[in-house]
Amino acid sequence: MRGRGHVGSSTPRREDQRLVRGQGAFIGNVDASNQLWMRVVRSTVAHATIESVDVRDAERMPGVALVLTGEDLLPFGKIPLRSVGYQRMFPDIEDYGHPVLAANNVLYVGQPVVAVFADDPYRAEDAAEKVLVEYAECPPVLDPVEAAESAVLLHPLGNVPATFVKEYGDVERVFEEAPHIFRSEFRIGRQSGVPMEMRGCLVQPVRGHDELEFWGVVHAHNSRRVLAAVLQMPLSSIHMRPTDFGGNFGVRGGVFPEYVAAAVAARRLRRPVKWLEDRLEHMVSISHAREQVHRIEGAFDAEGRLLGLRDEIWHNHGAYMRQSEPLISDITAGMVAGPYRVPAYSATVHAVMTNKTPLSAYRAPGRFEVTFARERLLDVAAQELGVDPIDMRVLNVLTKTDLPWEPGLDIVFEGFRFDSGDVRNHVEKALAAADFEAWRTEAAELRAAGRLVGTGMGVLMDKAGLGLYETSVVDVDPSGRVRVLTGASSVGQGIETVLSQIVADELCNNPEEIDVLHGDTDQIHDGVGSWSSRSTVLAGGAARDAAQGVIKKALRVGASLLNVRVEELRFDAGRVITVAEPVRSLGLPEIARLWDAPTARRAGDEPGLSVSGVYRDEHMNYPYGITCVQLEIDATTGGHEIRHLFTSAEAGRVINPMTTRGQIIGAAIQGVGGALFEEFQYDAAGQPLTTSFMDYLLPDAPGSPEVDVFVTEDAPTPDNPFGAKGMGEVGLIAMGAAVAGAIDDALGNGVRVTQVPVHPEDIYDLAATARGRGLTDRRSQERDPM
Repeated sequence: MRGRGHVGSSTPRREDQRLVRGQGAFIGNVDASNQLWMRVVRSTVAHATIESVDVRDAERMPGVALVLTGEDLLPFGKIPLRSVGYQRMFPDIEDYGHPVLAANNVLYVGQPVVAVFADDPYRAEDAAEKVLVEYAECPPVLDPVEAAESAVLLHPLGNVPATFVKEYGDVERVFEEAPHIFRSEFRIGRQSGVPMEMRGCLVQPVRGHDELEFWGVVHAHNSRRVLAAVLQMPLSSIHMRPTDFGGNFGVRGGVFPEYVAAAVAARRLRRPVKWLEDRLEHMVSISHAREQVHRIEGAFDAEGRLLGLRDEIWHNHGAYMRQSEPLISDITAGMVAGPYRVPAYSATVHAVMTNKTPLSAYRAPGRFEVTFARERLLDVAAQELGVDPIDMRVLNVLTKTDLPWEPGLDIVFEGFRFDSGDVRNHVEKALAAADFEAWRTEAAELRAAGRLVGTGMGVLMDKAGLGLYETSVVDVDPSGRVRVLTGASSVGQGIETVLSQIVADELCNNPEEIDVLHGDTDQIHDGVGSWSSRSTVLAGGAARDAAQGVIKKALRVGASLLNVRVEELRFDAGRVITVAEPVRSLGLPEIARLWDAPTARRAGDEPGLSVSGVYRDEHMNYPYGITCVQLEIDATTGGHEIRHLFTSAEAGRVINPMTTRGQIIGAAIQGVGGALFEEFQYDAAGQPLTTSFMDYLLPDAPGSPEVDVFVTEDAPTPDNPFGAKGMGEVGLIAMGAAVAGAIDDALGNGVRVTQVPVHPEDIYDLAATARGRGLTDRRSQERDPM
């Protein structure tokens, strides 16, 4: 790096200057003159054929401009899945896409059926309540294992649109010959991200043209491509505009049916259309996540050495496939082994359709789930073999001598290659930094005094940097400001700060002099977006390349302006300097000003100092770490207190320690929610039981534990110029496993938590049963708390 060391420093977040002052431009702040408001009539049953839809009373309501039904939108078909390559593997996968509005049948409670457009949101709401839909109910299918074999077909081609099988080694022989085999079934409940800002959009027709402007859509360029396809419009006729986002975590990404319905109405009526969902809608129709069933088994030798892993997984995708799916099933199948040395491996993942809300990515998709199942299996094996659970991990994790670890499987069409790190070394450092042995001693002493305190741990591996490329433009203004355009999205992860640090170090200026713009497809014509902990590596790499391009152009143009050869110049401290006569130099703003349009055109060149960059990354990177928990249970209420929470990560190289720490802490608290509180539950008829924060419990700020973060930079990845590994999800991945282990330890060696989240009522029931049997030391009961 040429600059002043901004990369690696805790530069304050640039975004916060406007956000904490209430100056954010969220979709709720964006309005257009003469706009209409959209309200959506949603299915009230989980599985039914639609017998009739009566919208006559709604159409007669004051202020109503249009009512759209599924029949009206049949020409638009289904929302196409964004092509990641799965159409080649599963040629019929598009048949499982989501219709814009239901026409013939509904497959989940919350599915959009009718869209009402009125000149006032309250009038739109009143008119929506006048719509009458008659259903002929069908049996719902809710459990993914049952749905895979059910005679009730939710789609004509069946309930399992995709199955992934990933394996290497002689699995059958290993399991036939292994001295010990342990197996269990583990379940991960249905969860989702719950951002402060819910979904919404504003769609405005371009006056005099058959074009549309969109505000409020997270991934501008990918969504633009999907919207153009479903609306049957040229790509150049769709213009995405930037807004702030009050959270995403993956669940707001992609194109939702509501966006398409709003666009159809705006285009037809030549009036802007705005839609904002309420929290009830969010709970039943935002992308859900997580729900998986694992039947996992491991082969071990007498010392606890892993000889093989085998896992069959049922992944509940809900009623329809959403964009990029079944990507998460693919990731799940490839990540079961995680950071362990596993000589023989087999994972089968069935992507299953059910009568629940469709699934998409949510922070650490697939990794939270497989880590829970794998780490729980290791705890079972350690207990049965009489091996310390720490020793079990240390014995089996990958070390530097194992690298590069290329066992022979792929994840999202990329060969798995772990080429930088030493997991054993990191785990040992992290346990020492946490003083985990003291935690265990303290817990044992407290149990001896009659308190239910236990410790648990989980080792994790993430995959980051998915997506082959990202784009950027760096433009130096004659005033001295630098503008960075990026194809990535700012969804709260601090990308404006990180990109300004990277470019500042290249151009030798201050991050405060750099403006980062995103989300506007008219300013930067291609991009991918922000997901899979990819922004720092890919968007940062593109910005770095563009900034280096600016320096090369500055040297070339400076040679012309100073009448010297390029070889006689050097770039230093933001200036192009003549080596022989350092007094003769030009700053970047001066070059941008002097290389104006007439001057540049005479030289056959583009004016100014503006250069685009595209960064390609052929390999994902694989951060790893460990999460440790000490937890106390109140047997009389089912309550719990996390007394200590420690999580670690090997970062390769940290761009901004402050934002990295914030990302890890935020992810860890989300992991606590996934381990102990958050779950979308349904009754036997497929009716959602968790449609508000009265039932869908979240960890709050006062009740959240202090998170101790430990980050190492021992193993920079060779796969990107920064050496950085994605840090956006690591804090969450092993939390379910660590919390479950702590509950086991608190209640006794016989207890095995086999499902997350472990709700307070589950803990209460388990503790009450143990107490009723007189097991005050909690050392002789084995029970599934679910």
